[in-house]
Amino acid sequence: MTESRIRRLATTLMDATTDKDLLVQEQIYNALCYLGESEPEEILHACDEYLRQHDKLAYPHRVIILKAMETVVKNNIAFLDKSTAKVVIFLASNEMTKSKEVVRDWQQAASSVLVAVGQRFINKVMEEVLTKFQPGILPHYFIMQTFANLSVSNVFGMVPFLNSILGTMLPMLGMAKQDHMKSVFCYALQHFSESIQEYLANLDKAPDPTVRKDTFSNEIFSAYEVLFNSWLQHREAKLRLAVVEAIGPMSYLMPSEKLEEQLPKLIPGILALYKKHAEAFYISKSLCQILEASVNIGSRSLDMQLDSLLGTLHPQICAPADPSIPLTVKNHTEVLRCFTVLACSFPDRVLAFLLPKLESSNERTRVGTLLIMRQIINSASSQMEIKKPFILASMKLPLQDSNNKVKRAVVQVISAMAHHGYLEQAGGEVMLEYLIRQCALPSDAKAHLGGIKLLKKGTQEGLGKSPAVARPAHACNCVCVSGSLQPRRGQIRGGGSYGLQQPKKQLPDADDFTSNSVQSISVNTLFLLSTTVDRMSNVLWPYLLEFVTPVQFTNALTPLCKSLMYLAMKKQEEGENASLIRYDLNANLPSPYAITTRLLVVSSQPHVGDCRGAAALRLLNVLHYSVHPALDQLWSKKVPPLVEYIEENTEKSLCQKEWEEKLLLFLQETLTAVSDNAWICQFSTEMCKQLNSYNGFPLEKNFLYKCIGTTLGACVSKDLVQKQLQELLETARYHEEAEREGLASCFGICAINHLEETLAKLEDFVRSDIFKKSVGLFSIFKDRSDNEVEKIKSTLILCYGYVAVYAPKELVLSRIEADILKNVFQYFNTKVLGIKVETKDLTLKLCLIRSICMISQAIYNGVKCGDFVFSRKAELVAQMVEFIKAEPLDSMRTPVRQRAMITCTYLVVLEPHLSDPDRTELIDTCLASVLALPPLDSARERDGGVTDAWHKELLYGDTISALKDLLKSLLQRNLTPHGLQDMFAHLGPWIKSSKEHERQRAVEVSAALLDFYLGKLNVSTVIPFYNLGVLIALFSPRCSDSLASVRQYAVDCVYCLLYIQLCYEGFARDHRDEMVEGLKALKKGLEEPDFTVLFHTCNNIAMVPDIMSIIHSKLQEVDEEHVRKAAQQTVYILASQHKSVVVSSLLGSSLPFDSHTCTMWRSLATEPTLTAQILEQLLEKVNRDVPYKESKSFLLGSSSERVATPLPLAATCALHEIMSAPESGAAVLGLYPRLFVTLLLRVSCTVGVQLPKNLQSRERRSAGPGAAPRSLEPCSRAVETLQAMLARGGSEEVARAVGSAGGWELMGSAERHHDGIAVLASAMARHAGPRLPLIVKDLIPVLSSVLDNQRVTATAFLAELLNSNVVNDLILLETMMDNMTGRQKDSCILVRMLALRGLGNISSGAPEKVRKHGAKLLASMVNGMDDKDDPHNLVALEAMSSLSKLLDHVEERDIQSMLLHIAIRIRPFFDSEQPDLRKSSIVLFGNLTKFSEGNCEVFFEQILNGLVTLLLHLQDPKPEVVKACKFALRMCGPSMGCEGLCDMFLNHLREDRSLHYGEFMNNVCKHLMQSYPEMLNRLISTNLFYFKSSWVDIRAAAPMFIGFLVLHVDEDHCQQVDLDQLISSLNLLLKDPAPAVRVKVAETLGRLVRIL
Repeated sequence: MTESRIRRLATTLMDATTDKDLLVQEQIYNALCYLGESEPEEILHACDEYLRQHDKLAYPHRVIILKAMETVVKNNIAFLDKSTAKVVIFLASNEMTKSKEVVRDWQQAASSVLVAVGQRFINKVMEEVLTKFQPGILPHYFIMQTFANLSVSNVFGMVPFLNSILGTMLPMLGMAKQDHMKSVFCYALQHFSESIQEYLANLDKAPDPTVRKDTFSNEIFSAYEVLFNSWLQHREAKLRLAVVEAIGPMSYLMPSEKLEEQLPKLIPGILALYKKHAEAFYISKSLCQILEASVNIGSRSLDMQLDSLLGTLHPQICAPADPSIPLTVKNHTEVLRCFTVLACSFPDRVLAFLLPKLESSNERTRVGTLLIMRQIINSASSQMEIKKPFILASMKLPLQDSNNKVKRAVVQVISAMAHHGYLEQAGGEVMLEYLIRQCALPSDAKAHLGGIKLLKKGTQEGLGKSPAVARPAHACNCVCVSGSLQPRRGQIRGGGSYGLQQPKKQLPDADDFTSNSVQSISVNTLFLLSTTVDRMSNVLWPYLLEFVTPVQFTNALTPLCKSLMYLAMKKQEEGENASLIRYDLNANLPSPYAITTRLLVVSSQPHVGDCRGAAALRLLNVLHYSVHPALDQLWSKKVPPLVEYIEENTEKSLCQKEWEEKLLLFLQETLTAVSDNAWICQFSTEMCKQLNSYNGFPLEKNFLYKCIGTTLGACVSKDLVQKQLQELLETARYHEEAEREGLASCFGICAINHLEETLAKLEDFVRSDIFKKSVGLFSIFKDRSDNEVEKIKSTLILCYGYVAVYAPKELVLSRIEADILKNVFQYFNTKVLGIKVETKDLTLKLCLIRSICMISQAIYNGVKCGDFVFSRKAELVAQMVEFIKAEPLDSMRTPVRQRAMITCTYLVVLEPHLSDPDRTELIDTCLASVLALPPLDSARERDGGVTDAWHKELLYGDTISALKDLLKSLLQRNLTPHGLQDMFAHLGPWIKSSKEHERQRAVEVSAALLDFYLGKLNVSTVIPFYNLGVLIALFSPRCSDSLASVRQYAVDCVYCLLYIQLCYEGFARDHRDEMVEGLKALKKGLEEPDFTVLFHTCNNIAMVPDIMSIIHSKLQEVDEEHVRKAAQQTVYILASQHKSVVVSSLLGSSLPFDSHTCTMWRSLATEPTLTAQILEQLLEKVNRDVPYKESKSFLLGSSSERVATPLPLAATCALHEIMSAPESGAAVLGLYPRLFVTLLLRVSCTVGVQLPKNLQSRERRSAGPGAAPRSLEPCSRAVETLQAMLARGGSEEVARAVGSAGGWELMGSAERHHDGIAVLASAMARHAGPRLPLIVKDLIPVLSSVLDNQRVTATAFLAELLNSNVVNDLILLETMMDNMTGRQKDSCILVRMLALRGLGNISSGAPEKVRKHGAKLLASMVNGMDDKDDPHNLVALEAMSSLSKLLDHVEERDIQSMLLHIAIRIRPFFDSEQPDLRKSSIVLFGNLTKFSEGNCEVFFEQILNGLVTLLLHLQDPKPEVVKACKFALRMCGPSMGCEGLCDMFLNHLREDRSLHYGEFMNNVCKHLMQSYPEMLNRLISTNLFYFKSSWVDIRAAAPMFIGFLVLHVDEDHCQQVDLDQLISSLNLLLKDPAPAVRVKVAETLGRLVRIL
């Protein structure tokens, strides 16, 4: 019985192989394999029987079965008996040869079955197949392919048959006429040869160790003759390639003499194929095998073929391999193997062929040759050992090549050389230097420009001792490599000289690699050589140090430092002295002073060059003992924090000033630790030597100057200090700003310890011959002399400023006037014929200003500042004033004004006080120089250029700030009302200026001054602020200035003045006055002037409508502000006496109201009492008339439509206009509940209501300029009016919350109106709770309205209010709950539904009340679920949703009696077509499980009834239903009595976690079958019901569920399953139109084997 069922299953699956879907076919194959794992022999017999019985089954479907048989055989080969094997062999043999034509997929599948069986039953297979391999008869194509594949898969079993097979096959070769037969013979010969080689290579394991190559040689050679002499000449390319593939392995087996004899023909024949085939891999592979075979026999004729071989193979490598085409890459590999074979046998001739190619003008030739060189260096190392010097010498031209591809190839050759000891030879250093040059390549963006700049500047000199350079006789001593100038390397240590020639010019190649990629590979290569090639350690250490100091290797510093650090640490591990640098053995190495200087300076820009700062400091730390023995502890402690600081900051976040200070402190501590004057002197000398090397690096040079200053400061030898200072002055490049700054800072830092020497040197330099000669020399060049001399003077002046700042204050104060200022002005003032001439040089001016500023700061910060009287203060201030006066008033092009004012800011605080005239002149000059400048806009238009304008704007902002700081500094000296009054005496005319930009700047400065005064004010006694009135009078007119910015600043000024007054009256500075704070709110109001016009009243009531009409017409005629104000005043006066007439008159205006009518309505909002009366009248008009009339269309059968009535519509529009006016707020607040309820009901009555036809046409026509901009559509107008009422009634947050939730749009929708009302109610509960009692009181009567829409609106509003605790707090809950309960019998379904929603909402609003009224609420919900007049289950849906919410709060006793009834009632909804019903019912079911403990067994039965449904609906098409199922299953888990299942539900079914459904169901079924095995049949039966589900995913999930159940059930419980019914059902479902379903059915059918 079991066997028949397995066969039945297998047959069912095999019947389904006709399915056209590929996934289904794949699953059928998998299922057959699964059955085969359980009963392999039975399934193989079933497949055999099926294929024999279904002889007409199309071959694509037979292929599926044959592939399944192959898999079953492979996986169970060890367990098959001979009889089964024989059956399978016979079937596969017949399937393979049934068709004489080649049907590849079918016959390949059958052949694969034979190969699989042949793994164990090779004799049986051969016995069968050989019957179809008869002498003299051409065999079937796949007979030969089967032989070939068997020879590969079972070498030891197949080789003994090959001799006889070859004997039978050889005569057949001549019979083969078709290309495909010839190809398969070649395929067989190829694999036969490979398997014979493998057999011979493993004779020790072979069953017959006597087998020899000779056994097959003659047959193989005979075959070779046919293949080579006949078939290789065929015109079909595929056949030729098949022949080539075969000949390669065959060559190993040919008799040696025959192979030697054939080589003169064979090799040219193979080489000739390169021209015929674009794809060369198979040719190259075969050629390599032939060459290896030839070498193995010691061929003498190979020598004759060498030239043609090299000439043909070389271009193969020169053609670049395309990584996207794998065969081209493989071809390169095979060709390189060929070169290896040839190089091992003919090293001299191969090198003689290759090396001249390095001089080729063709880039690909050079690159290809270098690749071959790398290959033979790596793979023919023993043969190349004696050729090393020759190979190294041959690399001189490639080293000069500027092509990036060549560079990359050279770097790869260098890497190979390093591994094989080349770089240890004489000349190896050249290769290393080249590698480092590539590491130093500039980035692509800078390469071209950098090259041009360097060519202009000439050769840059090295830092310290660079690698030895032999300079040729010609002028240029550099090789231009990719845009950078590279010094030539000459004499090499321990070897001969390699003179470098100019490279041949190359045309740019569009496909060229970038210099970045060359640099990247070079950096990686250098690091790998340093860290992984042990033999390179002694080569690289300490040689790499030679490249640290030359500036041309700057870009390579980071990789150099990393490599050197690794090498030094490695040396340290070898012993203490191993890492010490032996300068006596390495003459070219830079000195420790040079290394330290270089590494310290490059660290000043730490993030440049791949974060070179960290690498340089780490290297410095490792070299500490070689630099100086005393630095060990200090550097070990100080360097790591510096490195950490770099790594914690990015290039943007790092503060450059702070970083330089840290480095200078580190340098200072280093000098202190060394404490050796000779060492320090040598160090400073080295620093000075390196200065010129940084000419192209201004930032680094500037820092080096600071280092020199620091080092000279630590130098004890005063003579050396003066000598070095003199040298610095003589060699400085004064025309560069950075140089001037650096030199000045150097002198300043040096002056800390050597003030006298520094000052003396500055004076001596001016008197020296060198200075005079410079001046004399410059005077020859008339246009240059002044400029250059001024730059020198500028630098000297700046030096004095820095000296004053840095030098000890106790020493420098006495020298400021006597020496420093005297010399500063001596350099600044030029005399011609004894007359002082004002300089025009901007640099000199700016340097003088800066110097005086620094001198002032030095005095201010001095220890004796309080006692120091600066006698030249007035003179210096006057000089600054002169500079400011000299600046043009029509533009701002230089920072002279700004810098001069900053200098004055520091000067004015010094003693003595400025005289009143000087102070006045200073203030007036500065104000005139800045405030009178033309506006920025006009300057921008005149000058043009975005960048220039941006710089000017920045300069202007800095200048205004400098002016503010100067005036604050002056005010600080006299912080009294008098001092303030005096300051505004100067500012007053500017504040009153007729020019807007002058007023704006003056008031801005005033606001800053007053804010400063207020902040600094410290009143000890209460005194009057006598000038408050004067100052208020000054700023009050500016509060109504034509410029908005002036008005803003003016209010700020008044604000500060009033608080200053309060401070003088005794109030604390942090006191806040309500009236003064109100000024801030008035700022915007000051933007528009206020006009008030009075009009006379007219008391004659009969004239009111006429007057209203006249006002309206006048408004139409004149559009002026004062007229509009006057008209509004008139309407207000009329309405105050005749409000009813005015209201009626305005309501009679045409709809939609035009803008003038709207203006008249808004004039009625000015006085609260009147406004309230008019609002009441309008409310009465809204409520008095019916909101709409039913109107039937004249078309027969058409439905009626609702048309708005005019009066309520007009009143609604009027309400909107009045409440739009801000003044109406008080009246709206007084009528809030009435307005709210009336407008809410107005909205409900206008949903879906149309305009009358006359108004529709009028609205379309009224789109002119006089029309109000709003739509007249009734519902929209009602909603807008309600919004206006909320905004004016102080409930802006309500309106905003409803708007953000989309509530206003929902209210206008007929289908979603009640949802919009709910949004409004929720917002009211949150933001307007105190308003609700009166609103609720007015709304409850509406629940009995005759209009359905009003009942819906009222119910929706009250229902949502119950969702908030505010109704409980306001003692409204009981009343509202009773009213909701009363609505359960309402005739409107929507009202009944909303009533249930409101009752459910009590769970959120007042959960404690749920417990009190639990029975009543539950009864309402159960009644709702049983509602008979509910065709779409809307009421039932709401009842279930609400009940789910209530269940958290009801008493258990209230629910117990209804629990089972509810569970049974909601069960049909699980599979409802409506997603909401499915979701709500499933959520409710999950909530019910909380009450299942009392009725544990009864409710457990309900859980089991629903379990399958819930698990299947995890595949529901609706995400919300899936979410509900997850919740319900999590809730059911604890009640199921299975801990593992409960944990799974809790962990895998979390809402935020995605679910792998198949894996999850597999585990669920495992737990189910462990805990409830007796439930198997019940679970399967429930799943069978879902085979007919309308949802594809659920139809697919049901059979998968069954499959997993079957997979995990114990054998003891299998008998409860009705297998026949199950198989029939699955068989039927296997015809489902959805492929996904069929896939799962096929999978399950395979699993049924477990219960058979």
